[in-house]
Amino acid sequence: MQNVLLIGAGTMGKEHASSYYDMEDVRVVGIVDTRIDQAQKIIGEHDTKIFQTLEEALNNLEQIDVIDVCVPTFLHKEYVLKAADYGIDVICEKPLAYTLEDAHEMIEYCDKKNVKLFVGHVVRFFPQYAKAKELVANGSIGDIGVVRTRRGGHFPAGWSDWYSDKTKSGGVILDLIIHDFDFLRWNFGEVERVFAKGLPDLDYAIVTLVFKTGVIAHVEGSWRHQTFSTQFEFAGKSGIIEYDSLKEEPVLLSINQSIDEKSGVEVPQSPLRKSPYYIELQHFLNCLKTNETPIVTAEDAYKAMEISVAALQSIKTGLPVILKGEN
Repeated sequence: MQNVLLIGAGTMGKEHASSYYDMEDVRVVGIVDTRIDQAQKIIGEHDTKIFQTLEEALNNLEQIDVIDVCVPTFLHKEYVLKAADYGIDVICEKPLAYTLEDAHEMIEYCDKKNVKLFVGHVVRFFPQYAKAKELVANGSIGDIGVVRTRRGGHFPAGWSDWYSDKTKSGGVILDLIIHDFDFLRWNFGEVERVFAKGLPDLDYAIVTLVFKTGVIAHVEGSWRHQTFSTQFEFAGKSGIIEYDSLKEEPVLLSINQSIDEKSGVEVPQSPLRKSPYYIELQHFLNCLKTNETPIVTAEDAYKAMEISVAALQSIKTGLPVILKGEN
């Protein structure tokens, strides 16, 4: 049995708790949040205890195997470091931190304390994105030149409206399309140059990434739309890979063929029995048991943050930012 202590009873805390409750041999032993009523809604009929502080939980719970941090971005560092002080492994929602300095400190501190740190870049666990990764790796459309991704919806209603505070949130660049930065780096490796344009409130941005492989990606993020959706399109020498969550079709693979041949091939996706969050969290918990390297590492999360920070700098200066490469 793996005992999980959940920090935060907001949207992500609810999503994570729901996933854990569906797992065998996993128990949510506690939820930490000052909003007792909110935490109670998540717990329902389960025997999870509610605490108002992490210290209270640690002093009253006999066994905690994992601390899952689902609080706003600017609070990640505080709870990750506290967990490390107690020698407890950590799952932290993306982005890893608000600043690169904090992220670097968190990774080093967990390493020093011999604590495992997992970061929830859940897009890698969505079947449509995993299928695209597989098709790219298999060379299904040949050498890829240009990629477009989009992710957007309405402005999030976070606790105390923290998404509107630029000292706590990096807007769509750090708190939304960092998902796409991680996904694209997973496919194409390191980014060489970043150029971005965005609105002053950082609720809309377009970022151009130039990878060392020569691939160019255009990433759009928006909190100005009413309906949440995601899209991607990979253009290769011999075809196109595309997906649009607003349509019913799964990932489509279109191969360039002669006019007498069929013009497209649909790659079907079976409906998921479990959510990508369930698959992600189960993967992290299994890595704790087996000591395997997770699909997404803390270093991957740091690299995604590097791209986000470069994009924010580019918006501020109006100039492209050259990334230095490996640390």
